Amino acid sequence: QVQLVESEGGLVQAGDSLKLSCTASGRTSTTYDIGWFRQAPGKEREFVAAIRWTGGNTYYADSVKGRFTISRDNTKSTVYLQMNSLKPEDAAIYYCAAGRGNPWSSSYEYHYHYWGQGTQVTVSS
Repeated sequence: QVQLVESEGGLVQAGDSLKLSCTASGRTSTTYDIGWFRQAPGKEREFVAAIRWTGGNTYYADSVKGRFTISRDNTKSTVYLQMNSLKPEDAAIYYCAAGRGNPWSSSYEYHYHYWGQGTQVTVSS
């Protein structure tokens, strides 16, 4: 069992930056791939970014590529999502998730077995 806790989101203005963290606890929590997903009101949850626990390969949705950076610190069992140049369309509830599987499935929800509670990010224009 892995427990995931996201840091508090916040209200920012368009163009600002915000850094989210996801801290994992539980047995072998650092041996899971970690993904970030988001869900805006009235929309389906969508993939944002992921990082593999082996090799640290990263994956990004096209909509955030070049603006968001995912990283991990296994010594702290924490994964970070640095979000720069935020846009109003980035506003959503952000979830981190932990899972294991093939690299090609890293952007799919079924890759992940454990989910955090989510944290709200609001971006004003």
